[in-house]
Amino acid sequence: MTGRPTTPASPTSTADRPKSYSSPLETPRPHLGHAVASEWTKLISVRSTVWTLGSLVLLVVGIGLLAVSETRSSDYQQVPLTAPALFGLLVGQIPVMVLGVLTITSEYGTGMIRTTLTAAPDRARVLTAKYLVFAGVAFAAVAGSVASVGLASAILRGGAGAGAHGGGEWAHALAGCVYVTLLGVLGLAIGAMLRHSAGAIAVMLGLVTLPPVIGAMLSMWETLAPLGSTVLRYNAPVALMRLFGLPDAGTGNSPGSAAQVLLLLLVTGAAVAGSYVVVGRRDT
Repeated sequence: MTGRPTTPASPTSTADRPKSYSSPLETPRPHLGHAVASEWTKLISVRSTVWTLGSLVLLVVGIGLLAVSETRSSDYQQVPLTAPALFGLLVGQIPVMVLGVLTITSEYGTGMIRTTLTAAPDRARVLTAKYLVFAGVAFAAVAGSVASVGLASAILRGGAGAGAHGGGEWAHALAGCVYVTLLGVLGLAIGAMLRHSAGAIAVMLGLVTLPPVIGAMLSMWETLAPLGSTVLRYNAPVALMRLFGLPDAGTGNSPGSAAQVLLLLLVTGAAVAGSYVVVGRRDT
């Protein structure tokens, strides 16, 4: 039985071979600037940013101006002109921490983190961009609010009866703004590790509100009194009072102020380092 003769395959000509595609558009290599631009767009396009930063400005400026209206020039002989901003900032630090948490946990809650990491697989770059954008926005909002209250205080109560005031108190207030910004960065780091908005916010609220209570409880026992005293001296409310130079909490240039900032810087640095490790090793 004779089979059907096979026709040998003709060699494909060079002209018929598919050519590699070259895009007419510029395709630059992705870098940190692209991630920062993306995170900036996401941060300013969500309602949580408007609500949290709006409440921060309302609390700091509103309570601060109310405090200015209830004071006299002679009241500022022993305290800085920026002191009224502290009263609103003690509450306003909460929106900053909440925004820090939501900056990353909102993406985990909606599942958008998968889209983010698909578009930018370098997780360290994405996380760095989130830290940079959040820290810049939070510091600008806090510093602007504190400066508004300080300027109002200087204009309305900065007469001869207020005594002499130098630029040092503004530097101490700036350090207070950095302190609150670090609390927000700490919230972002904890949110990155927990991936849960409510849980991370609860942790941050506990870190800020519980130390004074725990310190007071520990001070009731003689053996634990030294530990209780330390907890009472090293917490967020006391740190802000020191940084803003209230007389019953020490002066702004005391060693206690530097120690408070250094302690928070170490805690925040450890949390940020942990967030890079956790985000880099686990699945989305």
